[in-house]
Amino acid sequence: QVQLVESGGDLVQAGGSLRLSCAASGRIFSFMSMAWYRQVSGKQRELVASITWGRRTNYANSVKGRFTISRDYAKNTVDLQMNSLKPEDTAVYYCNMWGEIPSTQGLDYWGQGTQVTVSS
Repeated sequence: QVQLVESGGDLVQAGGSLRLSCAASGRIFSFMSMAWYRQVSGKQRELVASITWGRRTNYANSVKGRFTISRDYAKNTVDLQMNSLKPEDTAVYYCNMWGEIPSTQGLDYWGQGTQVTVSS
């Protein structure tokens, strides 16, 4: 029933920009926190940015000042604007939705990922 679908991944040159989008289904979207993770083959997923149920944002130090996470409650979408991209940003980016308030605790959903490749 609940689905997360990412889009926007592409091949870009260093210094370029991309905007990733995550479309979420379900009536629980407004009560859930959202995040973007990324993963390089053979390595663990790492948190890139998050935006909580209370609209507080958090970023990995490596992307601060370059990436911006936002959500649209009317459209059930979460975006990640990525500027000044670097080759080390190359990874598969995953959208995550999880519950952190009492009524949603235990809920955790993932998208299938979208590939971002940054050439030097």
